[in-house]
Amino acid sequence: MPIALLALTISAFAIGTTEFVIVGLIPTIATDLSVSLPAAGLLVSLYALGVAVGAPLLTALTGKVPRKALLLALMALFTLGNLVAWKAPGYETLIVARILTGLAHGVFFSIGSIIAASVVPKEKAASAIAIMFTGLTVALVTGVPLGTLIGQHFGWRETFLAVSALGVVAFFGSLLFVPKSVPHSKPATVRQQLGVLAQPRLLLVYAMTAVGYGGSFIAFTFLAPMLEHVTGFSASAVSAVMLVYGISVAAGNLWGGKLADRHGAIPALKLIFALLAVVLLVLTFTATNKWLMLATVLVWGAVAFGNVPGLQVYVVKQAQRFTPQAADVASGLNIAAFNLGIAGGAWAGGLIVERFGLIHTAWVGALVVLGALLLTAWSGRLDRRDSEGADAAAMSHAVQA
Repeated sequence: MPIALLALTISAFAIGTTEFVIVGLIPTIATDLSVSLPAAGLLVSLYALGVAVGAPLLTALTGKVPRKALLLALMALFTLGNLVAWKAPGYETLIVARILTGLAHGVFFSIGSIIAASVVPKEKAASAIAIMFTGLTVALVTGVPLGTLIGQHFGWRETFLAVSALGVVAFFGSLLFVPKSVPHSKPATVRQQLGVLAQPRLLLVYAMTAVGYGGSFIAFTFLAPMLEHVTGFSASAVSAVMLVYGISVAAGNLWGGKLADRHGAIPALKLIFALLAVVLLVLTFTATNKWLMLATVLVWGAVAFGNVPGLQVYVVKQAQRFTPQAADVASGLNIAAFNLGIAGGAWAGGLIVERFGLIHTAWVGALVVLGALLLTAWSGRLDRRDSEGADAAAMSHAVQA
């Protein structure tokens, strides 16, 4: 593996850790800053909004900047954002830090794929991009539980300091090993990106993504306080449960990809969304028992991110049909939809916790995921209708000929 690709993977690992580690730190941050759990949960929403807004807008605005220079600037911004979080004197400063790091996250993955593909032979481009994205998976498996452990034993600020150190390593790795001249195609303008949003069938896929992940994050955002206050786990045990969740996520990603390859995106997505809804509903009843809760979290991890491969494959397939000139943009906007779902889910979860209690986030999340299942079934039905119409037109043409 080229060292430049390793540097990109470390960057992805650092970015993935800072996005999701906040989930394990919410109770600690809420106590230390004297804010409510919903207010601490809002830190998840604001980061995700930074990703969703920053990815398409800043990618278009920085299109003429040399790729290596932009990469270094992004990692510097990422490191700065985490250092601000480390030294944040209060809640408002922490909000600013989260938004800054979210902006860096969005643009990094927009250009990271291009850079990863450029440092390997052309026939290995897809594998290089996949290796870079394993940084996110590894972050869920190891970075999040380790960051949670650091936060609970040394303070949540030290977690952000540790992530800043990763940012410094990634910065110098990119400085030393990423080539100076990385070829890149002319970036899509904001108008072209908005043109993708004018396609109803692509909007339907984005709705599937946002609603599906929004439902899961209604509960996931408040998993740590639920484990402590409802299940009765100690604060130190929460990081171990997060480790179980992360390992399950890694396995679920592989399973979801194979399922989509074997049966097609829509059947795979319908199954995964159905299972996710069932797991969230079951969580409502198992959360008070430690062993049952642990088993539920294990299954939850397997299905929570298992639909990522199917959704990405499906959005590219739809983009090739309806906006072939902007398939890359369409794929990137699905990442924005994912983060909009996280933002909305974390915000809605905070409202539920404030008004009804932690345990109610699970069954409400299940209902929202059912909405994603219905949207997926609708999209599949439209695909079948289009296919039948195309077959009928082809048959009619053949008869006339």
